[in-house]
Amino acid sequence: MDILPILSTLRRHKLTAGLLVMQIALTCAIVCNAVFLIGQRLQRMDLPSGVAEHELLQIQVADVVKSGNPYARVQEDLALLRQVPGVQSVAFSNQVPFGGSSSNGNVLLDPNQPQRTLNATTYFGQNLVPTMGVQMVAGRDLQDDDFVDVDTALKGLKTGDTKSLPHVTLITRDMAERLWPGQNPLGRLIYLTPTVGLRVVGVMASLVRPNAYDANTAQYTMVIPLRMGADRGMSYVIRARPQDRASVLAAALAALRKADPQRIVTTQRSFDEVRRHFFRDDRAMAGILVGVIAALLVVTALGIVGLASFWVAQRRRTIGVRRALGATRSDVLHYFQTENFLLATIGIGLGMVLAYGINLFLMQHYELPRLPAIYFPVGAVALWLIGQVAVLGPALRAAAVPPVVATRAG
Repeated sequence: MDILPILSTLRRHKLTAGLLVMQIALTCAIVCNAVFLIGQRLQRMDLPSGVAEHELLQIQVADVVKSGNPYARVQEDLALLRQVPGVQSVAFSNQVPFGGSSSNGNVLLDPNQPQRTLNATTYFGQNLVPTMGVQMVAGRDLQDDDFVDVDTALKGLKTGDTKSLPHVTLITRDMAERLWPGQNPLGRLIYLTPTVGLRVVGVMASLVRPNAYDANTAQYTMVIPLRMGADRGMSYVIRARPQDRASVLAAALAALRKADPQRIVTTQRSFDEVRRHFFRDDRAMAGILVGVIAALLVVTALGIVGLASFWVAQRRRTIGVRRALGATRSDVLHYFQTENFLLATIGIGLGMVLAYGINLFLMQHYELPRLPAIYFPVGAVALWLIGQVAVLGPALRAAAVPPVVATRAG
């Protein structure tokens, strides 16, 4: 079809055509960036934890009356929880993956270097690796004789007694690759301070940080052999079969309350709930963006329908003349579809430029990555399809106008 008559007609309707083009451009720009942001959120929500999430439970308790020996209290509780039917393994930890609050430390390769090499989270507690289901890819797990009481370690830090400090650690594969790219990390030393050095004895496949907000550093994790006493904020981590978790949690809580009725349970949840709670804002943001996209597309489609219907009503006499001169229904239909395609193409072209500008703004102010080029053609195809579907109804009504009725109109 010759597009010159279409362009000539559009020039006579510059304002309405311009408004539709700007609406399509704005929709294209926002939709491209919104879909990209949704993809980023979904990718972040799919971040692996490195633990057997569907088998784990977390319990936190707080003592109303402080116990005499916090280390003995933990050992008593662990022994008690191991007796609960369905419990496969139990550990006591200072934090859990996706728990939110994180204990972190700076890591040095040389005790004299002025700046840290990286920052890593530090898990403490016995039996963490087998209980959480963490996979070891090199070396060994921590052993009982590796562990030191936290109070003893703190006293050693104050007095400079390095013999009372832990001397070994586990690290993740990502952290090892960041520290020693392409090399064997086993046996190498890392330093938390110029006087505290830890030798790497094992490498874990994955163990995510409790505050995994940055995917690039989410797997920078250490497990340090520190034995902790009962304290608020510490967690009992229980492993059980997925189908037994509800009954095991109820039985474990009953056992802890029976052992000390004055204790308060502050947290009781499965690790599925831990993940859901950690990523709740990401899900909410993705849902909001989906709603924004749907609203923009509906408004754009309604704008196309409204404008096309207005033009059909306004051009009834012109359509009748064309039909009388031999134009078929198909010709009229293709005319309006081509007109819409031209308007959509101009709007999409402007929208891509605007989308790129919005992405540059987000990169500078919110540290988002560059918008991949694939989103531009995907957005263009989506808007072309929506435009063609939206204009189809008015175009069919125009094509159905009989020549005689159209000629007599007005």
